[in-house]
Amino acid sequence: MGDIIDLDGMLDEIDENVRDEIASQPEVVDKGAELDISKLPVEARRWFKVSGVLAVVADLKGSTKLGTGKRAASTASIYQAGTGNVVRVFNRFEADFIAIQGDGAFALFWGEKNFERAMCAAITVRTFSQKFSERLEKKWPDSPKTGFKVGVAEGRLLVKRVGTLRNRDEQEPVWAGKPVNYAAKAAQAAEREEVIVTGSVWDRVEKNDYLAISCGCPDGPSTGIWKNVEIPNLPDDEPEAQGRLLEAGWCETHGDEFCNAVLSGLRKREGVDQLRAAVQMSQFESAVAAKARMARENRNVGPR
Repeated sequence: MGDIIDLDGMLDEIDENVRDEIASQPEVVDKGAELDISKLPVEARRWFKVSGVLAVVADLKGSTKLGTGKRAASTASIYQAGTGNVVRVFNRFEADFIAIQGDGAFALFWGEKNFERAMCAAITVRTFSQKFSERLEKKWPDSPKTGFKVGVAEGRLLVKRVGTLRNRDEQEPVWAGKPVNYAAKAAQAAEREEVIVTGSVWDRVEKNDYLAISCGCPDGPSTGIWKNVEIPNLPDDEPEAQGRLLEAGWCETHGDEFCNAVLSGLRKREGVDQLRAAVQMSQFESAVAAKARMARENRNVGPR
């Protein structure tokens, strides 16, 4: 830095900006379920509101244990092979926004078939992670065990591009709202090769036979692939905290079929009527989970 910083002057300028911002509320434009991210304003005091956004967060387990000293080259390979291919998955399922954050990445999905695209992306990351972990353990058997943990949440977001006005490289969208935060907390609560979805996401998963019920390999279709889970670090009275945990990935035999069925908008399968009823019967839930379901049903979380 060649120039002397006028620290007091800079802090006074920042404080004045804060005063002006809170003195009058910015304009909020409701975009419904559609948003053109290329048109996000920077200079204008205008935020866009988007409904029914699905956030998918992939978090690399144990990344802080990966060395950057003698193991720097192997750590770099792990990050490139891991996070790089998570982004590739998100892109393949046409995520509307993708960002890399530290040891993982998150993607946002809105618009047409955003739920289907988001869930297929989440399960694909979980499926990829298993082979990814196996390859790492074979290559570096003494390295810390790692793999991706995935969280999915849904809700409304406010967004505006923030940064240096005249330098687009220093501008990034700021996403205000619960979905990214809740998806991150869900991912943190998972173990590697697990997907945790918040309550509202499960309310939609349970209505899709291709997601809620296993394909049948090897012992016939089952609802046992999903387990009740309470997501830590969410407010105690937050209905979204009563989520579900998925341990299975796409089946090697039926994965392609099921993934494309979901993307095509299919929901019902033949021969699983009794299992479908079991999935959707609330008496199988705990009292807390049933109460949370009712609370979610009584509030609007976006279009379906």
